[in-house]
Amino acid sequence: MKVIITSKNFNASDHLKQLIENKFEKLGKYFSDNIVVNIMLTTERGREKVEATINAKGTIFRAEEESSDAYTAVDKVVDKLSTQMSRFKTKLQRKHRGQKEFIFTELPDTDDDLEEIKPVKTKSFELLPMSVDEAVMQMELLEHDFFAFLNMETNSVNIVYKRKDNNYGLLKTYY
Repeated sequence: MKVIITSKNFNASDHLKQLIENKFEKLGKYFSDNIVVNIMLTTERGREKVEATINAKGTIFRAEEESSDAYTAVDKVVDKLSTQMSRFKTKLQRKHRGQKEFIFTELPDTDDDLEEIKPVKTKSFELLPMSVDEAVMQMELLEHDFFAFLNMETNSVNIVYKRKDNNYGLLKTYY
């Protein structure tokens, strides 16, 4: 497992970087050696934020935590990722059967029964061609947190969404 640490508005000490590598190395027993973990360390309003993303052959594990102390945030992120992997162990085993990237015997079993995860409501709608600005306006008019649309500039399906900081995000799709 390769750990890539990036920091923004934050100067990570060598001790913190070593601690992060050691903590994430423990999660490495769940994966083969060629998995990459991206860690982003930021400081916002006096709080330390740690974001971790593991991309394992199309399955993405992601966790984000804030704390007044970066060390505490790292511990919480590692715990959250470990819990995610344990909760979805059975589904992951089915999806990645026979692949060498995952080592499921190391994952602890959980009491949560997540075998049947089904949507409780399904909606269908027409993808209308519009600009990003029009999509944001439509999302706000509907009072939704996200809105899917056909981007008229790129002719691809995009999603605009409202971020926690009350700004907007844009998800672009490709295949």
